[in-house]
Amino acid sequence: MSLEAANETEFERARRAAEDRRLVESAAGGSTASFEQLYRLHSGKVYGLCLRMTGHRETAEDCTQEAFVQAWRSLPRFESRASFGTWMHRIAVNAVLAQARRRGERLGTDGSIEDELADTLRDGSVGDTGAGMDVEAAIAGLPPGARHVLVLAGIYGYTHEETADMLGVAVGTSKAQLHRARQLLERRLNGEEGDP
Repeated sequence: MSLEAANETEFERARRAAEDRRLVESAAGGSTASFEQLYRLHSGKVYGLCLRMTGHRETAEDCTQEAFVQAWRSLPRFESRASFGTWMHRIAVNAVLAQARRRGERLGTDGSIEDELADTLRDGSVGDTGAGMDVEAAIAGLPPGARHVLVLAGIYGYTHEETADMLGVAVGTSKAQLHRARQLLERRLNGEEGDP
């Protein structure tokens, strides 16, 4: 990437952040039009996060809607220490975890993912084997706890500390789950069966 392209990217990020701050301030003052603009700007990314974490379109849609409802309610308390997008990701993660609890799903964040991942691979629930396997389907087939850590730390680039904080687990658990999920995904995508 050229220096000019890097500067342009930095300039674009700064412009978007300034626009978000303006919209947040207006929406916090009661402007539904400003909040609608924030929704249009961020709903795709929030939905993508929810879809990757849940593995189900309808559940992801519900979680996205819940995240924006919570954001609207909490907007007057928003502190701009983080960007609006980061704040929305955190709300979305909480919506996904709350949805899982309501459904009685075991989140798999207690450090015991090895057996869950091995069972998932053995029963073939990840998807088709072979090089043509859909990576998104492979991610969706992971047990929830491993999938959540993989999505947050491995895909979205949150640190292990941030991931652990969002999921309510220890940093070591986040690291172990990410390592294990990557190993198993690699083996599955290479058409290998079983536990590494």
